[in-house]
Amino acid sequence: MADDHSDLHHWAMGEALAEAGLAAAEGEVPVGAVVLVGDEVVARGRNRRETTGDPTAHAEVVALRSAAAAVGERRLHRATLVVTLEPCPMCAGAVWAAQVGTVVFGAADLKAGATGSLYNLAVDPRLNHTSRVVSGVRAQECAALLTTFFADRR
Repeated sequence: MADDHSDLHHWAMGEALAEAGLAAAEGEVPVGAVVLVGDEVVARGRNRRETTGDPTAHAEVVALRSAAAAVGERRLHRATLVVTLEPCPMCAGAVWAAQVGTVVFGAADLKAGATGSLYNLAVDPRLNHTSRVVSGVRAQECAALLTTFFADRR
């Protein structure tokens, strides 16, 4: 995993955190994502599982679907997915299927993380596509949002 906390990644994580805040306001687990092509946000997503009743409506999947529609291509080689929480196995699979160039995440997910914590599907050489991973961007802010959300629910 790369440790590249560029200004662009820092800014984009702010956009993802805004999406996570919207998710929390809707009663969803506060995870947000944006997809960049170059320095432009082409798609946004936030958890929508409770709202839609769709177990696959994680922020990453919502954002990747929107990004593919926006760029008119299912392959997102030039895209960067920026997400507040490390992708789970399903979302890491979606990253692989979309052939995303780079994944940037904030908080590590020690229970279900699949881009470095428990698994690392993004760089598994047995797969036909790998993604660059940048971890820990604004990690404390991302983790605090989740911690506060769950503490308030108890």
